[in-house]
Amino acid sequence: MRTPPTRRAVLGAAVAAAGSAVLAGCSDDSGTGRGGRPAEGASAAGTGHGSANRGGPSPGGRSKGEYVSPDGPEVAAAEAARGSGPLRKVSLVAAPARLELGAGITVDSWAYDGRLPGKELRVTVGDTLALTLANNLPAETSLHWHGLNVRNDMDGVPEVTQAPIGPKTEYSYRFTVPHPGTFWFHPHTGVQQDRGLYAPLIVDDPKEPLKYDKEWVVVLDDWVDGVAGSTPDSVLNELSGGRGGMGHGMSHGAGGHGASGKQPAKSNGGKPLSGPSRLEKHSYSRLLDSHGGDVAYPYYLINGRVPKAPTTFDAKPGERIRLRIVNAGGDTAFRVALGGHKMTITHTDGYPVQHTTTDALLLGMGERYDVVVTAGDGVFPLTALAEGKNATALALLRTGKGTAPAATVRPKELDGRLVEAHELMPDASVELSRRKPDRVRRFKLTGNMRAYNWAFDHDPYNPHQRHPVRAGERVRLEFYNATEMWHPIHLHGHSFGVVGPAGRRHQATERGRAHWARKDTTIVRPNSSLAVEFDANNPGLWMLHCHNIYHSDVGMMTVLGYLT
Repeated sequence: MRTPPTRRAVLGAAVAAAGSAVLAGCSDDSGTGRGGRPAEGASAAGTGHGSANRGGPSPGGRSKGEYVSPDGPEVAAAEAARGSGPLRKVSLVAAPARLELGAGITVDSWAYDGRLPGKELRVTVGDTLALTLANNLPAETSLHWHGLNVRNDMDGVPEVTQAPIGPKTEYSYRFTVPHPGTFWFHPHTGVQQDRGLYAPLIVDDPKEPLKYDKEWVVVLDDWVDGVAGSTPDSVLNELSGGRGGMGHGMSHGAGGHGASGKQPAKSNGGKPLSGPSRLEKHSYSRLLDSHGGDVAYPYYLINGRVPKAPTTFDAKPGERIRLRIVNAGGDTAFRVALGGHKMTITHTDGYPVQHTTTDALLLGMGERYDVVVTAGDGVFPLTALAEGKNATALALLRTGKGTAPAATVRPKELDGRLVEAHELMPDASVELSRRKPDRVRRFKLTGNMRAYNWAFDHDPYNPHQRHPVRAGERVRLEFYNATEMWHPIHLHGHSFGVVGPAGRRHQATERGRAHWARKDTTIVRPNSSLAVEFDANNPGLWMLHCHNIYHSDVGMMTVLGYLT
């Protein structure tokens, strides 16, 4: 394995430069008053502690005169500006399901239409997608379009953009598909995503410039549900010392959220959750400079299959194959390589980049990469190493005769050149303009494994909290990771340009340097900082959170709100 070039020097230099006082007191922009009302005459950018609008809107209602409501006229106007293309109707059922993982392994879980992963949803940019979700689960649920910058009231966050979808009810999502790329969808309710409730979402571009012969959609996952009595809720209960989770949106339902008090969480008719310990005690990843993850999963999957019974993709030697790789895991970063091949990175998180050759990729939870390979002749392992957990997932590329490799195969490419997102430059077609930020919002990532109190600025998630921005602004988000854990941070409703270490007085922008790749999810390593910038061009209330599903459900989430 390559030795990382002191990650803290690359991504964490600003922490040392800013000093411990910045980490201890980093905070939101001072352009707001304490009660969530903008301070008259306040500067847009600053360093004072930001406000929290604790009053907030109820779903479907306008907020208290300060923030754009998900169903407000600003959201409707933004959607109208996107136009309306051909109507694509889709029906989806979320329900308990018995799932085959291969090698004789069968589990009871929840899934979309009884499949794992859910059936790929493929649409064309500009389409009007009308999807009706029937909830046949014994709990409330929701549906979030990860990475797709949809209209705010379709974003799928209970108690923020919509009411939860109750059992035996339906909910209709309808929006114009705004941009092409590789995305996915999953619930934004409790720890439901760590069941089988996820599926890839591919948005085709009629003017796609990339040339290739075949596509291979690859979905990575870590699996615990239904194994020896374990569920994601019982895992959360163990991690949090019996407190359960807060729930995404603060609504509680069996199997959908943890308990609000300190009693052990319960589900499935009120029975205590059970199963063996799933606490990951001895994990470490040099690549992440961190504990690999909190959960010791019994299985790691590619496209729903264990390594002893892998899926196989068939092609011909010499064909150019586009792999669309999605990390749908709950608590695991994957290092991915295709044995015997180099990969050309073409996209990250759905956005094109200047083509770059690599042996391996690193994907945090929620991240996606598109790569192109020229297929060799034979049978080749696509291996996803669970970082810090000493286990792998496996799929096969078959182009000719040959014996399939062992389930435990680790191709040498895993230890070869690894290109990360901060080394990629955006394609000119998606590069952000060079502009100084109008507003800077600073977030300290806090918490520890012992107390399991993950949060931003020591402030557990409240669905009525708002960190204000205004339409038309260039907004800079600075993340200061004061924890000993890595965190994949995801922003809803927008893509951002990765800038680099935070706290450098916007040097990258002021010197005219281009941003790094456009993304919506990015890894922040421990004891380091990272800055990203985005254009506030999609009004509404938008989640910002760690995409470790267990970290987010105990509190590492907050909301950015557009001011009216």
